[in-house]
Amino acid sequence: MKYISIDGDDIGRKITSCYLSNDHLRLAELSQSLQDSTKAISTLLQEHGFDIIFCAADGVVASTESAIDLNSIFTEIRNISPDGLTFSAGSGENLRECYIALMSAKSNGKNCLHDYSKIDGLIEDQKIV
Repeated sequence: MKYISIDGDDIGRKITSCYLSNDHLRLAELSQSLQDSTKAISTLLQEHGFDIIFCAADGVVASTESAIDLNSIFTEIRNISPDGLTFSAGSGENLRECYIALMSAKSNGKNCLHDYSKIDGLIEDQKIV
């Protein structure tokens, strides 16, 4: 089984900005954009044979038993994301692994996909010598 967890980048900061600038219109637009984005991501994943486990706020979690090319799927996700919104993703053999991979992606640049089985190599490649 392969799991993927997808989460919006810096969404909390965008929401905070709306509150601090007292911009209810932008907050409503952000909310609608997130709803539309997570629905589109869920639909895309289902088209690739995933079962949706969670779809709310700015996140989607799904699983599949099919052999899939996660890199190409993540490219599709990036292509359907609205301007100003990016998503990070993590994949693994279970929920824990995909969440750890997601945290790795968010901690190492955002707007990328990390696979749990490759995290050590990714982190090693990004070390500053």
